Amino acid sequence: MKFNQIYIQVSNFLKKIIGKSSPRWGVLLIDIFLVVNSFIISYIVRFNFSFDFGIHAPFSQIPVVIIAAWISFLLTGSYKGIVRHTGFKDAASVTLSAVIITLFLFIFTFISRKFQIDTNLNIPLSVIGINFFVSVFLLIFSRIVYKSFYYKIQTHLTQPKRILIHGAEFGKAVFDAILADLHPKYEVAGFVDDRNEYLHKLIHRVKVYHPRHIDARFIEKNEIEEVIISQPEADSIQLLDISNKYLAAGLKVKTIPYIDQWIDNDKLNINQIKELKIEDLLNRTPIKIDNPVLQEEINGKVVMITGAAGSIGSEIATQVMFFKPKLLILIDQAESALYDLEQDFIRTGYKGNFIPIVADIRDQFKMEEYFNRFQPRLIFHAAAYKHVPLMEANPYEAIKINILGSKNIMDLAIKYQVDKFVMISTDKAVNPTNVMGATKRAAEMYATCLQRESKHTKFIITRFGNVLGSNGSVLQLFKKQLKLGGPLTVTDPDITRYFMTIPEACNLVLEAGTMGQGGEIFVFDMGEPVKIYDLAVKMIQLSGYKFPDEIDIKIIGLRPGEKLFEETLGKNEGDLPTHHPKVKIAQINQTDCKQVFELIRKLQPINKLSIEEMVRILKKMIPEYISNNSEFDKLDRQNH
Repeated sequence: MKFNQIYIQVSNFLKKIIGKSSPRWGVLLIDIFLVVNSFIISYIVRFNFSFDFGIHAPFSQIPVVIIAAWISFLLTGSYKGIVRHTGFKDAASVTLSAVIITLFLFIFTFISRKFQIDTNLNIPLSVIGINFFVSVFLLIFSRIVYKSFYYKIQTHLTQPKRILIHGAEFGKAVFDAILADLHPKYEVAGFVDDRNEYLHKLIHRVKVYHPRHIDARFIEKNEIEEVIISQPEADSIQLLDISNKYLAAGLKVKTIPYIDQWIDNDKLNINQIKELKIEDLLNRTPIKIDNPVLQEEINGKVVMITGAAGSIGSEIATQVMFFKPKLLILIDQAESALYDLEQDFIRTGYKGNFIPIVADIRDQFKMEEYFNRFQPRLIFHAAAYKHVPLMEANPYEAIKINILGSKNIMDLAIKYQVDKFVMISTDKAVNPTNVMGATKRAAEMYATCLQRESKHTKFIITRFGNVLGSNGSVLQLFKKQLKLGGPLTVTDPDITRYFMTIPEACNLVLEAGTMGQGGEIFVFDMGEPVKIYDLAVKMIQLSGYKFPDEIDIKIIGLRPGEKLFEETLGKNEGDLPTHHPKVKIAQINQTDCKQVFELIRKLQPINKLSIEEMVRILKKMIPEYISNNSEFDKLDRQNH
């Protein structure tokens, strides 16, 4: 017999022993067995490793121990955890089980002695105490040993994963890539396709199945672990439709890139097969913007980016550098994040001129010094506080940075005759229900009013929804919660949001900078809003967990200032088309600029204002600002 055949048989045997996921009843029986053994060990330890205690008494007490262990494990559910993912949470769970067992035995012994039921059932209290420590040790240690053994087997003695390839046409290239791999990761169990030209035929001696044949029984019988979707041209709606069934069955789903990213456009590399990402399932086709005018707008000019170390600012900086500006000025008050951005530029070998500056946009003296020194021609203003609940609790900071800080930069842009000022806004500025959204709307209004007076600088505003993967985004929160073992927290089962990826958001900003002639508010067609609850379920499934058995979702209620549904246009607002079908111009309501300037002047001595006075001024400036689930609801009631 060849070594390879022996290897596969041994790995199959070991895999069947340890299993991909141990059955819960098996874990429960093993845990009870360990508790019984710890009880016997406790007797031996108590009597100095002798058998002077006699055999009859402890064996009469074992049924009581079994009942106590069974009840405690059922109460805590400690046997339900995935043993190969054992962590602190599991250790705490088995410790709690041991506490319950100990309490049960103490109470039982107390009752037995008081009513003199049976002397053989009187467990020495010292044995009960020792049993607690021994059982905790054995329960935790057994899980650690299992976990270590499992990964040792997976690393050294596991046969390639059995997979399905969905899509026969490009699936051939996937199969070739698998065969070309020196250390095979996959074993193809079948192709899946519903086209007659492929059905029930063989590709590389592997059968093609209709999607309806791939059910739970088929997956279990063929030990399928993963599915590779080999449809590179599929949009997100098609990917969602295909992946739903596989994810629900507990399979990992992977995809392949567009054909133009293959080697020589005709050969797929095994390393190009990637796990399906949540960004791929946004229920819309990603928007691509290819504007040759960008080169002309940016090349050879001094470009300033505020908030440059943030998720949006850093991506804008990365995209801008490819158009070879004369100088790229990166401003942010977050020292560590700005340092990281600087190092990223150095690592990528960027040879252009860039200057990272640690500064606060509210510092008028320092900001004017930089404007005077560098004379920027194009500004991308991304500096802002953006977290709704935090800003609802800290209106002072929100107004100071989002309104007064923005005003400072806009005023300097006019004074130093900047060509274009592109402001990054948010859909939360539309009919705002919170302080953060209201401050962004106020900044929009100020920019719109400055545009009417400006003789040179063009003020351009971009609005978009939530950005997947940005700092503090719901995606990042879910990832952290998954690492901690869940649950994932959702504020309301019906809450929805619009989403885009970071590169898409920054493409929009750059596009706006080229097509804008001043005074426009550009909005993005982001497709259908995404239900956050559904997003959470997909995140759980994409991470390889079963919902709700392994990771659940917890509803925590709307946070202060939070909406159920976001909007892209305000009341009585419409939109106009642009040369790009996915980019529109909002037709905003007429702004009373005299009032806007007056109210912002009232906000400037901010140190002398109470929180309530600040918010009251905001509400006067923005009549559609109605607080929701907030302490500032009372101001709306007072106004009516």
